[in-house]
Amino acid sequence: MRGYAVTHPPGRAVLPIEGGWDQLLYAESGAMTVSTATGTWVIPALRALWIPDGAPATVTNRSRIAVRTLYFAAGLRVLPVDVRAVNVPALTRTLILHAVRACPLRLDDAVQAALVTVLTDQLQRLPQVGLRLPWPRDPRAADAARTIVADATADLSDVAGRVGASRRTLERAFAADTGLSLGAWRRRANILNSLDSLAAGRSVTATAVAAGYTTPSAYVAAFRRELGHTPRQYLRP
Repeated sequence: MRGYAVTHPPGRAVLPIEGGWDQLLYAESGAMTVSTATGTWVIPALRALWIPDGAPATVTNRSRIAVRTLYFAAGLRVLPVDVRAVNVPALTRTLILHAVRACPLRLDDAVQAALVTVLTDQLQRLPQVGLRLPWPRDPRAADAARTIVADATADLSDVAGRVGASRRTLERAFAADTGLSLGAWRRRANILNSLDSLAAGRSVTATAVAAGYTTPSAYVAAFRRELGHTPRQYLRP
């Protein structure tokens, strides 16, 4: 096991790809958007993203973020070979941070092997969380998705016109590629993207306006429907 700690300023970074290693990206503070070939995940503080061996990924963050990464030899088979977001409870957080500081860890050292075993056991128990934003494959729908992400208040009929498609065509493409209606996809995108604003310390009111909601209460209700908690509950340690 290897470890890496870094605090990224706002920007974009392409994660290095090295064969034979799985990655666990843990957000100690802030929030990051991670794009892979199979989708986009928004990872706020106290959550992590598992990226299996060799999967290319790009990290984008609009505010400062502290990332703690563990690299596991793929042969350990800590988690299945799919990208997944997980909640990280207090004990596992402590183990991750300790392991990052203690790395590299080797299985031929009894003490180090014990840490790897305990951490692996805890990771395998972590619940997955719904932080994935499925991305449409249809080119016009993908263009529309990028427009919606860039402008939370964009009118969907206007978006369709900008990408050269009818609203009905976009509806069909989003349903086929993402399993969500166009409106439901936009709501999910706006809520997930708002995590970055909340993680940066902005108020719920300011975040609600930026996410396209006319009132904080409407935003909080939508947030709860998508993620199961209010914004303050979700980001509480």
